[in-house]
Amino acid sequence: MMQENMKLIDLVIELVDARVPSASRNPDIDELAKGKSRILLLNKSDLANAACNKAWLQFYRQKGLHVLEINSKTGAGIRLINQLVQEACAEKIARDKKRGIVNRPVRAMVVGIPNVGKSTFINSFSGKACTKTGNKPGVTKGQQWIRLSKTLELLDTPGILWPKFEDQRAGMRLAFIGSINDEIIIMEDLACDLLDCLKDVCPSAVEKRYQIQWKDTAAETLQEIARCRGCMLKNEGLDMKKAADILTDDFRSGRLGRISLEVAKQENE
Repeated sequence: MMQENMKLIDLVIELVDARVPSASRNPDIDELAKGKSRILLLNKSDLANAACNKAWLQFYRQKGLHVLEINSKTGAGIRLINQLVQEACAEKIARDKKRGIVNRPVRAMVVGIPNVGKSTFINSFSGKACTKTGNKPGVTKGQQWIRLSKTLELLDTPGILWPKFEDQRAGMRLAFIGSINDEIIIMEDLACDLLDCLKDVCPSAVEKRYQIQWKDTAAETLQEIARCRGCMLKNEGLDMKKAADILTDDFRSGRLGRISLEVAKQENE
């Protein structure tokens, strides 16, 4: 459906999660959007490390993309998008003007993988609740056109993951941010993988949040989190599933702090 609609649009606005800008880009989009103007929005930028955000902005600008960091929930950066649309579509607008076509709106397709915040972005950008929003993948089931103004129309699309992860680390990071349905994941294993990752990028965040010391293994550290948070079963054993849910929710919501799991130079050298 996206391929079919590409002929109708002038611009592709792609949303990614600022904590994992590389992993959360669908590699199929580049092929689908060939020849179209492009904007890349680093959404949930408030959850990512500020210095890392700036490095990613520079990285993608060097690649020729129009890029901006935004926070759809608070509206940060949203007011700058109209100007970015004008810049990205300057050739198209000039071409229309030359042909005597005035006020033909730029038609933009909004794309991105599940749970990067497309619907929240569209609602924030338009100033009204015109799409369903939710904190789980798959809320947008079909496509819908949204007229924002005389100069811009948006086509919302469902979040789509590509069929196979060439890089297993990318798949893991998408699970961390909630782009893969938790119901098909063993959450205790995911939490241990997340702890291994956090130990590398910001070990103090876990120590500060749970008032614990890192143990030799991620499983033992997760047990410490369970004890700290009083995650107990009726038989007085530790409720590791509950501890895993607490850790992943704390990461996803930003309660562990502003954490980026990908660094522009390291990921793309």
